[in-house]
Amino acid sequence: MRALISGASIAGPVLAYWLRRHGWQVTVVERAATVRAGDGGHAVDLFGPAVEVVDRMGLGEKVRAARTRNDTITLFRTTGRPITLAAEHLAAGVSDRHVEIMRGTLAGLLHEATRDDVDYRFGTVIDHLDGTTATLSDGSTLTADLVVGADGLHSGVRRLVFGPEQRFRHFLGAYLAVYTLPDVLHTGPTVAAFTAPGRAATVYPTETPGLSRALFLVRTPHELPHGQVRDLIRRPFHPHLEPVLAHLGAATDFYLDDISQIKMDSWTHGPVTLVGDAGYGPGPAVGGGTSLATAGAYVLATELGSGSGLAAALARYESAMRGPVHHGHRIGPAVLNAIVPRTRAQIWLSAQAMRLLPHLPPGLRARLTSFGGGPAAMLDSLHLQPTP
Repeated sequence: MRALISGASIAGPVLAYWLRRHGWQVTVVERAATVRAGDGGHAVDLFGPAVEVVDRMGLGEKVRAARTRNDTITLFRTTGRPITLAAEHLAAGVSDRHVEIMRGTLAGLLHEATRDDVDYRFGTVIDHLDGTTATLSDGSTLTADLVVGADGLHSGVRRLVFGPEQRFRHFLGAYLAVYTLPDVLHTGPTVAAFTAPGRAATVYPTETPGLSRALFLVRTPHELPHGQVRDLIRRPFHPHLEPVLAHLGAATDFYLDDISQIKMDSWTHGPVTLVGDAGYGPGPAVGGGTSLATAGAYVLATELGSGSGLAAALARYESAMRGPVHHGHRIGPAVLNAIVPRTRAQIWLSAQAMRLLPHLPPGLRARLTSFGGGPAAMLDSLHLQPTP
C-alpha cells in the first residue's frame, strides 16, 4: 500500500512514521523548500495522548530535552506590581502530561525520525488530483492508494477535493501574529505577558541566546485585510511593548493569520482524507491543535494498519476522532476569552486569579484552569490503541 501525504510539519511525519511501521510506502510533499526545523515558529504544546504518541515513537527523551525552559509567566500590568506564576499552574486543568516545545524543533525531530525511509519532496505541492493520481507542482505524477491532507488550516488538498476554504472555515474573531526580535526585555526564561481589552501579547526566549519571540493576539469584530490587522498590532498598549514593536518592521519571519476553526461533516472522501488542522483545526494558539493533530495521525495510521480495508479503516478513524474534535472546537472560544479579555473588569479578574492560583489546593486549581472542561474532555476521550 502507498500513501501520499501533503504536509511535513507535525501530523504528516507522525502519520508517515506509523504507516511505515505498518508496511506502507509513503511519500510526503511539502510546500517549503526545506524542512522547517530549528528555532523557527512559535511554541506549541503536547498534552496527554500527544505526549504518549511521541513516547511510543521513541522520541520522548529528545522531545523533553528540547522543551522550552519557559517555566514562569510574568503578567505586566499598567497599574500595580507584576504578577509571576509557575507555568505548570496554568496548565494544571488541561493535562498532567505536558511538554512545550518550539514548532521548528519538534518538526526537525519528527523529520529526523522518518527521513531514512520516507520519500520527502520539499518545494512541492499537489496541483491536481484525479482520484488518487496526483499531479505535482514539479510536473511529476504519483499514484497512491490513499491521499492525506496534513497541510494545515489553509489546506490545498481540502480545497482540491472538498471545495473552497470558506465553506469550512469559521472565524473566531481574532488574529495571531508572531515574529523574532532581540531580547529587548531581558526577562530571561520568564514569559512576559501583557493584556488590554481585546488584545494580548507574550514575549518569550527562543533556543538561540539573545533572541526572543513575540506573539500578539488581537480581536476584531469581523475579518480585516492583513494590512489593517498589522496596523492594529503596531499600536502599543503597554510601555514595555514599545521596544518590542520597534522591531516588527525589520522582522524577516513575521507571520500573521486569522484564528479560525475548520468544521466539516466528514473529512474523508473516497480514498482521500484529512488529518489535523486541515480537517478539524480547533484554532491556532487557542485550541490544542498540535495535540489533536499528533494523536489524530496516530489513530489514522493505527486504523489503516488493521488490515480491514481502506473504507472501513477511514470510517473508524472518523468515528474515533469525532468526539475529541467536538471537544477541541469547544476549547478555542473558551481559551480565547481567557487569554484575550474583552473588558478591563475581565483583565482585573484574570490578574486576581493568577495571584491566587499558587495558593489553591491542586484540585481547585485544576478546575479553574480547565476552561470549562473542554481540554480535559478532549484529551480524556482520546484512547490510543496499543502499539503493534
